[in-house]
Amino acid sequence: MYKRLISALVALGLGLSTSTWAADVGFDEYVSGLKVEAREKGISESIINSAFEGIQFIERAVVADKNQPERKLTLDEYLPRAVPAWKIAQANALYRQHQAVLDRVGRHLGVQPRFIVALWGVESNFGRLMGNYNVIEALSTLAYEGRREAFFRNQVMAALEILDAGHITPKKMKGSWAGAMGQPQFMPTSFLSFAVDGNKDGRIDIWETEADVFASAANYLHQSGWDDQYTWGRQVQLPSRIDADLFGVEKSKGRSLAEWQRLGVRRLNGQALPRVDIQAWLIQPDDNKGRAYLVYNNYQTLLKWNRSHYFALAVSHLADQIR
Repeated sequence: MYKRLISALVALGLGLSTSTWAADVGFDEYVSGLKVEAREKGISESIINSAFEGIQFIERAVVADKNQPERKLTLDEYLPRAVPAWKIAQANALYRQHQAVLDRVGRHLGVQPRFIVALWGVESNFGRLMGNYNVIEALSTLAYEGRREAFFRNQVMAALEILDAGHITPKKMKGSWAGAMGQPQFMPTSFLSFAVDGNKDGRIDIWETEADVFASAANYLHQSGWDDQYTWGRQVQLPSRIDADLFGVEKSKGRSLAEWQRLGVRRLNGQALPRVDIQAWLIQPDDNKGRAYLVYNNYQTLLKWNRSHYFALAVSHLADQIR
């Protein structure tokens, strides 16, 4: 309603811009509605007041949401940037530094520690790049902007629930322009579903407490179907001709390694595929050119974290370099 009114006033030439109103009356009224919903959900008045105090419409968050990069790098271009030598060295050093905690978490939740470290590195450069946006402010902005209102409004309510539980204060709840929070870059709903108190201090702190970061990342994978008896997959060599319909991660396209062997798929060095009874899917993210992979169920689990093949392959390749 408010956005239609703003547009009508702009159309009448009253010297108002949509962004001016969005940052003023329209946004303020929208936030008032968020507060009403929060009260109905049982969020305490003190948290509502502190969380929304002084928040403003963040135009740069909307610009970032609308202008995500369109040019797609090939995997040959992307992977060296996402997994450079310095990041591999840091991943190995940090694994050794935190090995006792990582091994304990890995045993308890059934996730190889190298994948926990790899996710940590790809998501936030080991906690160095978490974003500096006020999460409530960013999420409220994107909900008000309207293209994905239901999604972001739900995230606002989840963030308020986290605050109400005392895990973090509003001023310390920082994240990306899209509201992804902390070192594992969890959206608020993912925090509520998967975040874990790794050091047993009664709070879940994915911003500053590595034990909580590791346990939360591992629990996400564990709850999403991870199996630590297997790895993620492997790069493969394709036959000169192969049916395009075989590619994809849909359940119906999974085949045994023996079947892929019969279809002419080989290890990257040309040798036969392993004789292991496991389902695998054939992917080639750059379509009919570039790298091809056979991926296992653990890779499918990484796609539940982030639906991007480039993300999942960056995590997988970094994990392979951690010893």
